[in-house]
Amino acid sequence: MANPKILICDDEEGIRESLKLVLADHYELVVVDSGDMALKVLSNSKDIKVMLLDIKMPKVNGLDVLPDIKKKFPHLKIIMVTGYKSVETAAEASRLGASGYIVKPFKSQEILETVKKNLEP
Repeated sequence: MANPKILICDDEEGIRESLKLVLADHYELVVVDSGDMALKVLSNSKDIKVMLLDIKMPKVNGLDVLPDIKKKFPHLKIIMVTGYKSVETAAEASRLGASGYIVKPFKSQEILETVKKNLEP
């Protein structure tokens, strides 16, 4: 069986590279730098199982694009990634349909465990 496909959406190249280093040995990765690109990729690729979505991005932030993604792809598991730990933001992300929340700087093990948990049926 092929490795599950994960979509990474973050405007910071350093974060995208860090996530790729952690996840590339275990999953097939698609990496984009904006919510608009994420929507395009999801529309053209039906086999993405989990998405890592940054909250703070220029133009459209992760919380703004999250409802659109969940409406179009209700079964997609979305893990929010943020540099700002806030109970309000985590609660808002959860209310909008996020299935996980990771705070930067993250630990490799935390990313792997969260992704794995979200891939379970």
